[in-house]
Amino acid sequence: MRIAEGTVGRVFVLRLEDGDRIPDCIEQLATEKRIEGALCALLGGIGSGTVVAGPRSVEATPIEPILQRIAAVHEAAAVGTIFPGADGRASLHMHASLGREDEVITGCVRTGLHVWKVCEVVIIEVLGTGLMRKMDSATGLEMLTVE
Repeated sequence: MRIAEGTVGRVFVLRLEDGDRIPDCIEQLATEKRIEGALCALLGGIGSGTVVAGPRSVEATPIEPILQRIAAVHEAAAVGTIFPGADGRASLHMHASLGREDEVITGCVRTGLHVWKVCEVVIIEVLGTGLMRKMDSATGLEMLTVE
């Protein structure tokens, strides 16, 4: 386990609208507001896109993701973090659970989802951790690293 301690900064509340793309709109706000670290929570509707729904094989390196297509409107609840990537730009790592009737899909939103009608997002800024995402060659994943 690796630990970084920080403090709470600003709080942003967003209303994403029909067609807005996640993670793009959240990362854009984080860049514009110079958010270096944050916790994000999202509630709302998702109309289309894909999520990463696990590795194809637990032994394969690099990891080959399973992409799950979202082809109809789903209710969504998600939580994630924002920290800069190796290029210094804001990078959202968010997992969402999406439900429609008796179907539930859970996965990482990095491949992109489109809002259906509305999503509400709360971003709580975390200051002073010095964390950033760096590529881990063993897994092929961007891992939080203390700088």
